[in-house]
Amino acid sequence: MKLIDEFRDPELCRIVLEKIRRKSSRSITIMEVCGGHTMALNRFGIPSLLPDTINLISGPGCPVCVTGRGYIDNAIDLALRDNTMVCTYGDLLRVPGSESTLEKAQANGGNVRIVYSPTQCLDMAEHSPETAFIFLGIGFETTAPASAVTLRRAKELGLRNFFLYSAHKTMPRAMASIIHAGVKVDAYLCPGHVSTITGIKMYEPLVEQFGVGCVVSGFEPLDLLQSILMLVEQYENKGAAVEIQYTRAVRPEGNLKAQKIMNEVFEASDAWWRGLGVLKYSGLKPSPSYNHFDASEVFGLTTNEPADPPGCRCGDVLKGLLKPVQCKLFGIFCSPANPIGACMVSAEGACQSHFRYANT
Repeated sequence: MKLIDEFRDPELCRIVLEKIRRKSSRSITIMEVCGGHTMALNRFGIPSLLPDTINLISGPGCPVCVTGRGYIDNAIDLALRDNTMVCTYGDLLRVPGSESTLEKAQANGGNVRIVYSPTQCLDMAEHSPETAFIFLGIGFETTAPASAVTLRRAKELGLRNFFLYSAHKTMPRAMASIIHAGVKVDAYLCPGHVSTITGIKMYEPLVEQFGVGCVVSGFEPLDLLQSILMLVEQYENKGAAVEIQYTRAVRPEGNLKAQKIMNEVFEASDAWWRGLGVLKYSGLKPSPSYNHFDASEVFGLTTNEPADPPGCRCGDVLKGLLKPVQCKLFGIFCSPANPIGACMVSAEGACQSHFRYANT
């Protein structure tokens, strides 16, 4: 298949690997901050192919993983109220709250509906005006535009029974927070899908303030290897910069239309991240002209963030402080069939990815 087979060519991968081995003379720690990259790196066995000088660590790039238990508790509460319907992407169903999950709440009679886009939830709201429909908006700059478009459409339709419970987050402050916390990061493998929306300007402060290299990568084996090579070359030459490897999808300026509607519908807000705590202005909530769609405001939701279960090291994994296999619960008490922590729930979570593909 065009644009797939070319980026999985074994011979080309061997050539790039040889260049990496030849050019990497100093130890370098590279953090990927995209759950899709975490999954792809492990799926294709790339960490095992790299020289010992290169240390790959995972960051807070899985939307499900960074979503708090308090948010899930509130979503469950909404689902159990009369005349409400909670709409969610499927990968949020099994994320643990304090005592339950949306999946268990649904089994116990809670009103939870899996959707593939917020517009599905909007359509249901339009046809059932007696029910309040709440869409659980999670994800980074990749999924936020869809929520923004849906809120604008709800406003155009004059709907009064559609709401967004936003857990949307933005990446730059989380990436900076990791370095401020003292985690050793020499370079970032920057998210491809996020960057199609944002462009690359948001990574420039990381280069200027911390001297870390940044390369926006695609998701195929050759993409990832070439991106690692680019970061190694920056590091060896002491020339940190922002570069795009994923040129077939990412433009320097990003998607200006998506940015415009996000700026219209949302405003920056403080947000809680697993492992990082509350980061100022790292979240998105409906702006004042859209706050009548804000589920937090309309339903009076407050969040008391409970701690993760004893022994769960998901927060440390998301900060790059340890590998999933270093958690004592990994693979014994915590597995995809019985996830104790959020990092084991999603296919993009570092723990599930390591369990499925690495597990060493």
